[in-house]
Amino acid sequence: MSGQPLVADADRPREGGPERAIVEVAVGVLVQSDGHFLVTSRPEGKVYAGYWEFPGGKLEQGETVEQALRRELQEELGITIGAAQAWKVELVDYPHALVRLHFCKVFDWVGTLEMREGQTHAWQLLPLQVTPVLPGTVPVLAWLAQERDFQGATHSVA
Repeated sequence: MSGQPLVADADRPREGGPERAIVEVAVGVLVQSDGHFLVTSRPEGKVYAGYWEFPGGKLEQGETVEQALRRELQEELGITIGAAQAWKVELVDYPHALVRLHFCKVFDWVGTLEMREGQTHAWQLLPLQVTPVLPGTVPVLAWLAQERDFQGATHSVA
């Protein structure tokens, strides 16, 4: 994790001020054997609705990152994941919340994707073909590009 948080929409005021608590979030980077990875759109009614991100959600009291990810992907997508490989951590300062994103790679799951929150999904390669992209997703695309020796823009700016 870098020393300074990634600041999203820096021109907007921060809700809760400088002493706001960090929200811990488990995020799944689901990767198919052909290298495609899953992104989902944020559903209507949520902050940044329509923006594309990797699926996941907040840790509940007493949960580990893997437990939270397992629960969230079952609730949101209707799948049961195998092992979650801890990968990267990024602190993102959004106007509405300060979030610590715990990214885990997932290569094994069972079940058929069900978009249970009204979101949509897309299996993607780099560069992403969907827009707009949630700010906290951008570093993941850069990490994937580095791992895959991908050169060029990882996504389009809407």
